[in-house]
Amino acid sequence: MSTAPAGWDGILDEGERIVWQGRPDPSFHLSIGTVFIAVFGLFFAGFALFWMVMASRAGGVFWMFGLIHFSAGVGIIFFGTYWDTLRRRGTWYTLTDRRAFIATNLPFKGKRLQSYPITAETALDFTAGPWATIHFAREERRGNKGRRYTVPVGFERIADGDAVYRLFRKVQEGSAA
Repeated sequence: MSTAPAGWDGILDEGERIVWQGRPDPSFHLSIGTVFIAVFGLFFAGFALFWMVMASRAGGVFWMFGLIHFSAGVGIIFFGTYWDTLRRRGTWYTLTDRRAFIATNLPFKGKRLQSYPITAETALDFTAGPWATIHFAREERRGNKGRRYTVPVGFERIADGDAVYRLFRKVQEGSAA
């Protein structure tokens, strides 16, 4: 007989209990990095538009080759400004007395469930605020040209960050309620 809540059968270990569940802030948010990406996309699309207008003056259909670059610029603007919001809207967080789970259901990527053990040795990085962030792991990713870089992993932009951080500390101590 399983004691796991509905939908958690086969995911939680025997005796593992959920101590907190939540979601990140789903509202639109601009950061400095997002603004730079959007401005780059604007210049990229703007130059392509300028090139298409100038090329169309020569006649013919040669100007249409600029549509690829114009579309890429518009895509950079859209994904640069809205992807983080879309990602947060498709993300769910769960903290158990042993692990942290991040579940996502994203366009183009589908459903994914990641699990991270929380032990006494787990380094917690807490950023307080109205929308707090708690990082508890790091992942290595591969960028373009095979370059590797490390990104922090955690519960981002959560409303009750102070309480969740205290729960993380209790999990580390082995006393999570």
